[in-house]
Amino acid sequence: MAPTDEPSDDIHTIDFFRDDGAVADPYPYFDSLRTRCPVLREPHHDVVMVTGYDEMAEVAQDSKTFSACVSVTGPFPGFPVPLEGDDVSGLIERHRDELPMSDQLPTLDPPVHTAHRALRMRLITPKRLKQNEEAVGEIADRMLDTFLARGEGEFISEFAGPFTLLVIADLLGVPEEDREEFLDRLQRRPRAGGGIGSTGEGAMAHSPLEFLYGRFADYIEDRRRQPRGDVLTGLATARFPDGSLPDVADAVRVAANVFSAGQETTVRLLSSAFMLIAEHPDIQERLRAERGLVPNFVEEVLRTESPLKGDFRLSRIPTTVGGVDIPAGTTLMLLNGAANRDPRKFEDPATFDPARPNARHHLAFGRGIHTCPGAPAGAVEHGGAAALGEPPGERGESGGGGQERRRIGRVSQLLQDEGELQRGRLKPAELQTGLPLPVLWLGAHLGDRLTHRAPQRPLLLVELELHARPPPSRRTSGNTRKTRMPLS
Repeated sequence: MAPTDEPSDDIHTIDFFRDDGAVADPYPYFDSLRTRCPVLREPHHDVVMVTGYDEMAEVAQDSKTFSACVSVTGPFPGFPVPLEGDDVSGLIERHRDELPMSDQLPTLDPPVHTAHRALRMRLITPKRLKQNEEAVGEIADRMLDTFLARGEGEFISEFAGPFTLLVIADLLGVPEEDREEFLDRLQRRPRAGGGIGSTGEGAMAHSPLEFLYGRFADYIEDRRRQPRGDVLTGLATARFPDGSLPDVADAVRVAANVFSAGQETTVRLLSSAFMLIAEHPDIQERLRAERGLVPNFVEEVLRTESPLKGDFRLSRIPTTVGGVDIPAGTTLMLLNGAANRDPRKFEDPATFDPARPNARHHLAFGRGIHTCPGAPAGAVEHGGAAALGEPPGERGESGGGGQERRRIGRVSQLLQDEGELQRGRLKPAELQTGLPLPVLWLGAHLGDRLTHRAPQRPLLLVELELHARPPPSRRTSGNTRKTRMPLS
């Protein structure tokens, strides 16, 4: 059957891409779409909205039928030429470089995507993740000391944003002396103009990746001239699977993608989780009593408040999704936040349940070859849960070594799975997903500060005045609030 073209009144009147109401709370709109049909064409921009869990997974896993060339921008500005005929693959290849962000990993298709993703995985090794995990504790403790001392603060700009940036800077080996400049250029300066994917009329003042391209080009060229045995030297000398040395520009794109991919999504996740435990003392107390629930709590936050609303695909040939006919050249939007609340997959999906048995089955970070680059960090879940159960300074002294060995083993397995995917011996659907790099590592340290009660230490109540902007999916007016956060 064809995509339903007869919308109900609410679907007809709400423009998801431009209406502020859909930004503040998109879930009634998602439910309305899904109730009609989980694969439904919206009337304003001719985009087929995929709100069903199985339907989204089907499209995300089929990179042969669906191109990711428009994944970042969708209908804004749209494809540069008319897409006509029963196979638009040739048009995609001839014109993809005219699309915004066409050099970035999320917009690439195989075989180029396969080579670039494999290059990225050569940067994320068990050894590097272990080193980064150690640095996360130091960064989190240092920033928490400063943030909590004043008793009030703007969580996103003063903690979550800088914290995430510094963690990824450490992962990629950005020199200590340069990190303050990264903070200044990428966090502190106001961003002028619209952004990539903006539906507003204003154009971008400059590429948001311009600074990263320039700095990482300098780093890579310097390390190729004078190798130093550091992380950036590994980045500069990493090779494609066929043994060829990438152009500097290719290595720069991979580094810039790793640096930028986890920034906004991780900040949204941290802000959602922080506001939830601040505003729901019953959930906070349950996490205090059952610290082993913290990893599943984070998964449930990802399910209920997906950091990404969705991304786009372009059908190369006529096909069907969930029994709905999709012509060649159709733009589809894969709505992570809607799929994660599909009642066919999640019982009572609007209810937040930190112990939900299948919370980890969410699609917050996609599925298939474009699964979130932070997936291997899902291995730290065990480490985060273990650390939450031990007083500060005693981690690893009561079986911690075994936990750590299992954690590193889990990282190794995920990296091995990634390699099997690149060699065609593992289906995209079988690739395991996980959390973005900083999240659960931070969880262990926030756990010490927010959920651990050492018996020799009295409970301390600190009143934090939160001026944090809620995540885009829950933005409302009057967001300044005071919340009593018990700390220990």
